[in-house]
Amino acid sequence: MRTLTRRRVLTSTLACLAAKAQTRYPGIQYREYARCLPDYLSRLARDAYEKRNAELAKLTTPDAIHARQRWARETFWSIIGGEPERTPLNARITGSFARPGYRVEKIVYESRPDIFVTANLYVPTKGDAPHPAVLFQMGHSLNGKANDGYQKCCQGLARLGFVVLAFDPMGQGERTYYPGPNGVTRLASADDEHTYPGKQMLLAGDTASRFQVWDAVRSLDYLASRSEVDTKRMASTGQSGGATLTMMLACVDDRLAAAAVCSGNTENVACANFNPPGATDDAEQDFVASGTLGFDRWDLLYPFAPKSLLITVSAKDFFGTYSPTYLSNGWEEFQKLERAYEVLGRKGDVRWTDSPLPHGLAYFSRVTVYNFMRQCFFGRDTVILTEPEVRPEADRDLWAGATGNVLRDFRSKTPFILVRECAEKIETPLHTTDFERLLQLDRPRTTTKARLVSEVPSGHLTIDAIAVLSTAEVALPAWLFVPKNRNKRTILLLDEHGRNLHWREGGLCEQIASRKFAVCAADLRGIGDLRPEVGRGAPGYTIEHADEENYAWASLILGRPLLGQRVADILALVAALSEYSPVSIAANGRLTIPALFAAALDKRIESVYVAGGLISYRSLVETETYKAPLASMLFNVLAHTDLPQVAALLTPRRITIAGAVDASGNAAPIDVVRKLYPAALVKPAPDWTAEALTAS
Repeated sequence: MRTLTRRRVLTSTLACLAAKAQTRYPGIQYREYARCLPDYLSRLARDAYEKRNAELAKLTTPDAIHARQRWARETFWSIIGGEPERTPLNARITGSFARPGYRVEKIVYESRPDIFVTANLYVPTKGDAPHPAVLFQMGHSLNGKANDGYQKCCQGLARLGFVVLAFDPMGQGERTYYPGPNGVTRLASADDEHTYPGKQMLLAGDTASRFQVWDAVRSLDYLASRSEVDTKRMASTGQSGGATLTMMLACVDDRLAAAAVCSGNTENVACANFNPPGATDDAEQDFVASGTLGFDRWDLLYPFAPKSLLITVSAKDFFGTYSPTYLSNGWEEFQKLERAYEVLGRKGDVRWTDSPLPHGLAYFSRVTVYNFMRQCFFGRDTVILTEPEVRPEADRDLWAGATGNVLRDFRSKTPFILVRECAEKIETPLHTTDFERLLQLDRPRTTTKARLVSEVPSGHLTIDAIAVLSTAEVALPAWLFVPKNRNKRTILLLDEHGRNLHWREGGLCEQIASRKFAVCAADLRGIGDLRPEVGRGAPGYTIEHADEENYAWASLILGRPLLGQRVADILALVAALSEYSPVSIAANGRLTIPALFAAALDKRIESVYVAGGLISYRSLVETETYKAPLASMLFNVLAHTDLPQVAALLTPRRITIAGAVDASGNAAPIDVVRKLYPAALVKPAPDWTAEALTAS
């Protein structure tokens, strides 16, 4: 009994110690700010996921599925910028050569006027025409159609009796649009060849998705025009980015009878177990505002049902290439699509297979595609285990042009030229006030107040650590420097490097406060202490995706642009600070744009000082080599407003434009700035000193 009593005493003592250890820390309570932006996006993703699932649950009849198919196609065209007009292909053969069992023709055609597409047509020399045909779409290989693995698959299909058209995608192979001295892209990767111009396109209401899928549609037009092709037996396949483009083509073109998607981006952005910022990728795979509509990547495949469809994935991709939810979400969505096939009486015509190998069109994947296509178009159930003899050609031998680049060989237009021409046709209104809709603003409450975290004296002033709620998930941390003899307004200091840069003794905040101004140095979403945490998963993926650009893409996809979120943050701070004194804003760098929009929306902001800010959105579409971040961009903004028009709405309040920069990040000519901002005080240098900020 004595032992039992001792045990009880020991257990009770340990329980008390544990309870004490779990009590709330009695000191200063900071919030986990790195979670704020991820938590906000997680809510948006959850809402989008639930909205889409509710609609998919209604697909219990063929009529419901057919309605969903029409909606998916119309929605896709709408969110990517609309279906372009068909124009003459002006196709021509520039060369050819023969190999055992097939010949290769070098082709060039125009998907749009002066947008030249280079391609290789593989034509079987055995068997009777017309043959079944396959449009082969490339992953993100720098050399496009000349990639060894892709060549092997095209040759193998040709030797099995298929006509194959392999074409260079946007920014790859002969269509490299930013070539360096050696002909290879001067950008960081093939992905950048898509995304760099893709961001410019957004400003004019266009997208890289539209550019890419239209190339595929017109390539299928060319394939269908060939007498060797049976147009009732056409398919598409591709690996990685080419597989994702196959999904897009399957959404918009009824001529396809079969499709094989090989390790494409078969992961929705808004999914279960959302891992912020989600499955963001290069520009053509990120569909702006799709989340609010309940549209996601797997919706691309619903219009294709009940045709023969193969989804093949690399099991390693969930940690080797894509995000941790790549497989779990892909399998979940496959089963939903399979149920639609079942309702249409064709459950067995959609298939899933996987490989343990890394991301790539390896031997096993190619043989899987061969057997799938043979079964679809020749009705052959016998499985081939050995790839036909294949031997990749040298890149140069596949060129449709003399030097291997469409800019030199055909004087092709580039995506940049297209977007510049598109923007030239847009007349930006002089007066627009519907900024809330443009920004997709999630307005903070008008009764927003600052929460005092702690305060400490510092000589002639007090430094308050405060936090202001912008949304339920987002608390904005700020330092509030209050001089003892304050008799002037509060300056809201928005430094693009974060609030912690200027807090030290003798620093900018203290210098401003010494002039009897209160100073609030605050962080906005994605800035300073509000920079998001690194998500879960393999570091090669998660660390790369924990940056501003990926969060900006996720925000655009989920329908709340990061620019609009930052405007909402500023409005919340102004609401909290205005309770005590008038507010002016001083912003620099990439925070100048949200500052201007906030001031246009809130007349309580008495004046604005912007340093080193972009001169205009229009300058971005007029400059091939630009430096503006995606976080400052809005879809189709030029059709609604531009920065000078936003600034004009501040009249008669005081606005100072200090050291404005052009699209390349260089100092803009002061006479140009004065012409664009006639009501502003224009300064040549981006002064960021107490004297400059308190004079405005």
